[in-house]
Amino acid sequence: MSNAPADPPKALAVALRYDNTGAPRVTAKGRGEVAARIVETAAAHGVPIEEDAALVQALAQIEIDEEIPIELYEAVAAVLRYILSIR
Repeated sequence: MSNAPADPPKALAVALRYDNTGAPRVTAKGRGEVAARIVETAAAHGVPIEEDAALVQALAQIEIDEEIPIELYEAVAAVLRYILSIR
């Protein structure tokens, strides 16, 4: 057993695109520096950012340019509704 502190988990980010046809698609995903760049790019372009650790973990399992699975529709729809309400 080690007394060394555990490395903190690296940040994780997933970007989605929804164009009102089909399901939202994963357009970018990454950990650490890549995640930071995704968030910085979104912020620079005025894209709202929502933090939901469980949802981002699930979305990170989806390949880039793939639609989200039906199991995530409700959770993603809630995020989209929230984003639309603050715009």
